[in-house]
Amino acid sequence: MELIVENALQTQAFAENLATFLEPNDVILLDGDLGAGKTTFTQGLARGLAIKRNVKSPTFNLIKEYHDGTMPLYHMDLYRLEGIGGEDLGLEEYFNGDGVCVVEWGKFVADDLPPEYLTIQLKKDLNDFEKRTLVLLAQGQHYENLIQKLQ
Repeated sequence: MELIVENALQTQAFAENLATFLEPNDVILLDGDLGAGKTTFTQGLARGLAIKRNVKSPTFNLIKEYHDGTMPLYHMDLYRLEGIGGEDLGLEEYFNGDGVCVVEWGKFVADDLPPEYLTIQLKKDLNDFEKRTLVLLAQGQHYENLIQKLQ
């Protein structure tokens, strides 16, 4: 599935809608350059999960947990793990936990990822600073079904 969003508000609105279809143990990988809108997307997802706290990038913490919504949100920014991997972070506990995991820079822990997940690529438009193309790629039947619900 591919979708063009005109600005950050539309990115958040799409993510907020996506949140209504999510279940515990869902894993979403956000793939995009720095400034592509990964944290903006996560803010919309958090709003869709009724999380009231301000969502910020967990770049220095690696993982931020939000427990005040309809289900927990585990927001991971694994950029600093490039070349290191995440085997000692206990990511498996998050992936098999009771909430939704949003993983930025998942390629740095590819060996630690569960077998099924949804990848959302956020691509900047070279001619319009606000515009993004969102590409949803399912890894597994559950996420193929999820994409069907969004269409």
